[in-house]
Amino acid sequence: MSNRVVCREASHAGSWYSASGSQLNAQLEGWLSKAESSIRPARAIIAPHAGYTYCGSCAAYAYKQVDPSVTRRVFILGPSHHVPLSRCALSPAEIYRTPLYDLRIDQKVYADLWKTGLFERMSLQTDEDEHSIEMHLPYTAKAMESHKDDFSIVPVLVGALSESKEQEYGKLLSKYLADPSNLFIISSDFCHWGQRFRYTYYDESQGEIYRSIEHLDKMGMGIIETLDPMSFTNYLKKYRNTICGRHPIGVLLNAVAELRKSGLDMNFSFLNYAQSSECRNWQDSSVSYAAGALIAH
Repeated sequence: MSNRVVCREASHAGSWYSASGSQLNAQLEGWLSKAESSIRPARAIIAPHAGYTYCGSCAAYAYKQVDPSVTRRVFILGPSHHVPLSRCALSPAEIYRTPLYDLRIDQKVYADLWKTGLFERMSLQTDEDEHSIEMHLPYTAKAMESHKDDFSIVPVLVGALSESKEQEYGKLLSKYLADPSNLFIISSDFCHWGQRFRYTYYDESQGEIYRSIEHLDKMGMGIIETLDPMSFTNYLKKYRNTICGRHPIGVLLNAVAELRKSGLDMNFSFLNYAQSSECRNWQDSSVSYAAGALIAH
């Protein structure tokens, strides 16, 4: 038996973001310096997971709402892009590496989640292939750097959940969301538009294609701000918008709904919206990004 600590390498460093700690640090500082901290301390944020050249500036608006002085545990819920998964999965790693510093997985919370019987264990290969959680690690490390020895992370890979499973996981995680020392990061891009994504919804009344995409995304964002899981599910059924983190978002909305039953008042606001490019014809394609934060009163 080996007692070697299992580490997840920063597998997308050097391609999706800089592998140089000093360069990455400077980029993150640059993006964060342009965003305002208007609704701190965030209890949860929604932020994108694309390459930083595309979405780094957008994500900063969510991370600027994080208060490292109160946050002791960071849950990161990301969708599974490569492996079919109908439930949620936990990492086999103990340490997640980033070019800034290593992040430690909270083994006590992991043990508690494992005991529920609702989670599977992903392989290290699956973990390192997936980018939806990793793209939040450098930003988490940066936002928390003033308290880097005082917090742990809880990465959760979220499968293609049914509505009832979104409810079940939302209920389970609501007790953690109720604790002000926990932060939830919900990893999601918004509309993936174009023939390569097999999604070309276009409402001509909005003008150019990119305006139609923005209108569609902002309709969804407005529904997320109401914090009503059923309305969000109905919106997705109606428009089929290709929001890749729809299941992590669904879990968050169900967790909030559970807490609202017991009288906890929460508010969600989106703070930034961006598109990778402006689509004007059918050959074009783009991915949308949105950043927002949840606060409790």
